[in-house]
Amino acid sequence: MTEPTANALPCLHPGRIYKYRSFSNRTIEMLVEDTLFYADPGTFNDPLDTRPTLKADVDAAVLQGTLRTFVERRTKAEMEAAAKTIRYRGPKTVEHILKLGRGHADKILQDIAYNAGDPSYEMEDPEIFLLRSYNERELLRQYDKGVVSMSERWDSPLMWSHYGDQHHGICIGYSIPADATENVRKVRYGGGRVVEASLVALMLDGDAEAQKQVDDLVLLRKAEDWSYECEWRLIGKRGSQDSPLELEDITFGIRCDVAVKFAVVQALAGRQRPISFFEMHEDDGTFNLCRRELDIDELSVSLPRRSRQYIDAFADLPEISPPEAS
Repeated sequence: MTEPTANALPCLHPGRIYKYRSFSNRTIEMLVEDTLFYADPGTFNDPLDTRPTLKADVDAAVLQGTLRTFVERRTKAEMEAAAKTIRYRGPKTVEHILKLGRGHADKILQDIAYNAGDPSYEMEDPEIFLLRSYNERELLRQYDKGVVSMSERWDSPLMWSHYGDQHHGICIGYSIPADATENVRKVRYGGGRVVEASLVALMLDGDAEAQKQVDDLVLLRKAEDWSYECEWRLIGKRGSQDSPLELEDITFGIRCDVAVKFAVVQALAGRQRPISFFEMHEDDGTFNLCRRELDIDELSVSLPRRSRQYIDAFADLPEISPPEAS
């Protein structure tokens, strides 16, 4: 049975989100172990992705305060991690860490005040420029989460080409359990990539709505040209993690080798919760892609094969001598 083309869905979480993959040992590992890799957004193919610009819509005193908070919190986190690594539990550890954070922030602010007097700066207010730049850098440094990029679509020719190994790969479909919806976020396309410093200040003061707005501007905004991807992002700890999503189906690309199909089907044959398998095919007369259910029984008729099977079938027959020449 052939399914209709997938349509774009509204802002509510879609019934399925999809991950395009080339076939590799990592893909097999991801499927059989039910894991997902949360990538560093800095490695994405769009250099403007997760790279917002900070707008200085507040005065220097507020920018100094936000920078101090950023630096003190970052230093505290780094020093606590270092102390934990070496198992240091000395007296006044917390007090010492806080003192280091304040000292680090003081040094940065002093350097900014000094450098702002450099006559080579041609902008109207060098101090605001430097404070904005430092705050922008610290804002990005605090985003240490990983991202799994997914799509609403399984039928995008461009994504099959870019992420599905030129249609030789697979597209993995997941449903979103209720306890995972908070970390699955929709990407917005178009507009600017500006974050206002006043919003950042509210975020640092503990405003939850400001935190969400900043998160969206940093992690979930892309140029309009990428809108064909209909992207959703799963946010979590960087690296390979157990999947919070439910694996539902696998679709094989138009050019996917039959041996790859067989290997994937067999690898998941004993899974506690069975999944569905599909294969892509062209829609005659159009540039659309469709998919149909994979016939696993037909796939298993000829695979796995043994190359010497037919040689052995004739092994017990008596040898026939060639006719003698007359």
